Amino acid sequence: MEKNSKRLGPGGWFILIALLALLAASVVYGLDIWNGMDVGMSGWGWGFLIAGVVVSVGLGGGLMALVFYSSRHDYDR
Repeated sequence: MEKNSKRLGPGGWFILIALLALLAASVVYGLDIWNGMDVGMSGWGWGFLIAGVVVSVGLGGGLMALVFYSSRHDYDR
């Protein structure tokens, strides 16, 4: 099996930097909107928000693990 160790070219770096800039701008905008609202969240709200994020990331990671496992063991034919 041949390894393809091609490095990222200038176009790839440009896209990567542009996507990181968009991510940073969206985080700054989201934090600005969040801090601009005069609404508080209770401890239950924070708990459910954190639980939702953990469950969503865990479910996504588990599904991706199943995709890679089935691909590696030829179950996806």
